[in-house]
This record gives sequence, C-alpha cells and structure tokens, in this order.
Amino acid sequence: MTSTVLVAGATGDLGSRIVRELLGDSAHPDTLVRVLTRPGGGTARAMYAGEDRVDIHEAAYTDEPALVAALSGVDAVISAVSGTATVILDAQRALLAAAVKAGVKRFIPSDYSADYRRVTPGSNRNFELRREFAATLDAAPLRGTSVLNGAFTDMLTGQAPMILFGRRRVLFWSSPDQVLDFTTKDDVARVVALVALDADAPRVVEVSGDRVTARSIAQTLSGLTGTPFTPQWAGTTGTLSTMSKIGRALSKDKNATFPAWQGMQYFVSMFSGEAQLHHVDNERYGPHDWTSVREVVQAHLRRTAVQSA
Repeated sequence: MTSTVLVAGATGDLGSRIVRELLGDSAHPDTLVRVLTRPGGGTARAMYAGEDRVDIHEAAYTDEPALVAALSGVDAVISAVSGTATVILDAQRALLAAAVKAGVKRFIPSDYSADYRRVTPGSNRNFELRREFAATLDAAPLRGTSVLNGAFTDMLTGQAPMILFGRRRVLFWSSPDQVLDFTTKDDVARVVALVALDADAPRVVEVSGDRVTARSIAQTLSGLTGTPFTPQWAGTTGTLSTMSKIGRALSKDKNATFPAWQGMQYFVSMFSGEAQLHHVDNERYGPHDWTSVREVVQAHLRRTAVQSA
C-alpha cells in the first residue's frame, strides 16, 4: 500500500537523512515523500531534483490554507525542524493544526533527544519546549509518536566538549559511571522513517545506538590510541546547572538554538540521570547494526590523523 509522508525541515541535517531513509531500502518502495519548504527558497528543489518520488510543496507556517493544501492526502507528518520557541512551539503548532484539518492520521514531532519528560522543570530550555509541544500534540485528534534517542553520537567529536582529545581526558559531572545514551543521526533517521510507516507505533519509541559512561569512553579511547585517557571530574551537576543559569543570564542572544549554556543544561540532564532512557526497544524494527561510540570516535581519530599528516 502506498503511503505519503510529509517531511518538514527536509533541507536540514537530520531532515535530509530522514528523506534519504524514506527513499531507501529500509522503507517501502512505494513510499511517496512530500517536502515542505518556505516560499521562495530554492534549496529543496536543488536537493531533490530528479527524485521522482519526491514532491516539493511551498507554504509559510503562517499561511494555514497553504499548509492544509500541502498536507492534503498525507498519511503521516514528520517534523524535523530545529529552533527555539518560534519553531518548536509556533511553527509546529501551525503544522499540527493544519494536519488535523487535512485529516492526517499521524504526527512525529521534532523531539529526537533524551527523555525530556522526567527532567526537572526549568532545568533545560530545549526540553521544556518539547514537553510543552507534547501536551499540545496529546490533545490533538490524531496519533502522535515521539522518537527519543539520547544525544546524537556525533556531538562527541563536534560541538560537545566532553572529550578533550589533546589532553587525553573525558569530562564528567558528578559520576563517571552514569549511563549515557547516544545514537547517530543516520540511525535516528532510519528509525524515524520506519516509525512514519508504522501505523501501530506507540506514543514514544525509545532507541539507543550505544549506552556508555564517561569511564567506558575513556577506556575505549585508551584502547584505540594506545595512550591512556582518564575520566576528569569537572564538578557536580548542581554546579554546572548554576553555571548554565549564569551563562544564560549573560547571553546576548537568548534565542540561539544551541548556545553554550544550553549545552551545559543538556549535560546536567544527562549526568543527573534524569534524561536517561528506560524503555529502549532497539529491536522494534528488526535487526540493525547500530553505530557505536567506538566507531564514531575511531573514525574521528582517523580523519584527524589524515588531516595532520
């Protein structure tokens, strides 16, 4: 049976991966994809030119008739938009309202995170936005499914300064043995695509590509490099939480999606254990070779060696 899935945010990093999965071998070969893009932008057409199973629909989130028209005949909506309140709340609420009017049966919000449902209120801005939108989704007359995956593994070699490669240290707060959930963006994209085609998907699908600790990451790096990496205490989660509040108060751009203080809040949620996943079901969509933290850091070490050669 042919399914039509609309992807909002399809030109972004994660969104483009989701579209690729919907068109790939993991999904049904008859799956049709609609890409929702803002009027006047040429990125989507450039990215998906030549894809005969992809239709481009232009609509502003403030234009309800255009949104409803774009959603007409769609079976499921995947939101992969990224931002703060104007996106996670305002744009997604507009998209959800239009989906209801168009008779869409299923909606996957832009969560793709650790478990925001259990974190202390006010301790993580981005989680608060997701929790607030979840309440709106729960009240809507369609079926919602959130995908929770911990943190993106890619963060460990990028924007999250947890691994200090040059100093051979792995930072931790409070405990080096706190379990941390990591999943690569490619693995998340696969799950999201399969969830969109799963009419029986539950309200929340939890997956974790790898479950590690700061101590085990240090051991992995020691084995890969032949040089000892040591877990480094960086303070308590309480201290880090205080630092994040100060950083937020002093921030010039309080609407940035991932400022430094937001990264601190994410580590507080993870190392406190509040955001840990407790109902992981990696087998829901069959066997899969999940990409491990070891594989990600190993690839990073190889790239670094090539660049410095």
